[in-house]
Amino acid sequence: MALKNQRGSFFRTHVLVFLLPAALIYTLFMIIPLIDTVRYSFYDETAEGITSFVGWDNYVLILTDERWWTDFRNALENNFIFFIIHMFVQNPIGLLLAALLSLPRLKMANSYRTLIFMPTMLSVVIIGFIWKLILSPLWGVGDTLVGFVGMTDGLPALLGEESTALITLSFISVWQFVGIPMMLIYAALLNVPDDLVDAAIVDGANQWTAFWRIKLPLILPTIAMVSVLTFVANFNAFDLIYAVKGALAGPNFETDIMGTMFYRTFFGYQLQPGSATLGATVASLMFLVILCGVMLYLFVIQRRLQRYQL
Repeated sequence: MALKNQRGSFFRTHVLVFLLPAALIYTLFMIIPLIDTVRYSFYDETAEGITSFVGWDNYVLILTDERWWTDFRNALENNFIFFIIHMFVQNPIGLLLAALLSLPRLKMANSYRTLIFMPTMLSVVIIGFIWKLILSPLWGVGDTLVGFVGMTDGLPALLGEESTALITLSFISVWQFVGIPMMLIYAALLNVPDDLVDAAIVDGANQWTAFWRIKLPLILPTIAMVSVLTFVANFNAFDLIYAVKGALAGPNFETDIMGTMFYRTFFGYQLQPGSATLGATVASLMFLVILCGVMLYLFVIQRRLQRYQL
């Protein structure tokens, strides 16, 4: 069934039928809550539950008050560290694994791909509990494992020291989610025509040269997409930090990120009372940071990428 518009072209109504349910669900559960969160950040709420419009006061409080600004800056800096480790450790490893799995003569490639992707399907709570069991200096199995490689002093308290806690959690997250960039890049590599690679090999190129000179330029748009997805996911991160270190993101807030700060601000924790309006302000600032990163990708990086017709 098609409807004819004034220009004489046809609009197929089945497209609207398929798009409308998804658009309604996305609007109901994403767009409306997002708009309402931003709206609520311009209000203040009294102890009696009475809300009043205060304009930019909540933003001014978080960005200028010494205590709030210290907490927000610390969470933002930790989030950038969390993202950088994923960007420059997880994604290159995912690219390497995808390249290895795409080799035509690799045996048991499907089994390797399944094993690498399997941690991604597990609950983050389970992952956090497993690694707490492994890395605990009191009753973890890490001491036994490092003893096999000659570390007689045992495993240091990687999750308990301020200098190593955030980095350790970042590598745990990398271990769990490295399968996602691997699968996305692997799918892109499968779309590279074999004729191009075969022609390069006939001309004397090896597999490494063929990958570096032919495959990699063709999958750069996919790598850029993986990078922006990594940015969005890491600035929305919360569950691993909360599962391992709790809402206080210890030790001494050294693993605190935007997600855990939002949780404490909105719901409150221990001696810190919760505030829905300040929580909405923190969430709006999180959205602003993510929006800036995505806009940088769309209007700066994506426009400079050279795309090839396969």
